[in-house]
Amino acid sequence: MKNLKLKAARALKDMSQEELAKQVEVSRQTINAIENGDYNPSINLCINICRVLGVTLNDLFWSQE
Repeated sequence: MKNLKLKAARALKDMSQEELAKQVEVSRQTINAIENGDYNPSINLCINICRVLGVTLNDLFWSQE
């Protein structure tokens, strides 16, 4: 399932996939794969992404279903 919440949070910060990837020390392809639902990141990577974007784990990674 695509992670549109991650993409939206990144867009709110006016941040490219490349910029986010550099700040959390992964490749742009990793961020792209997370957004496309092709990769489940580690909890540590999730936490780092949330810190950079200024959101909570629930905001980005908890399903509302």
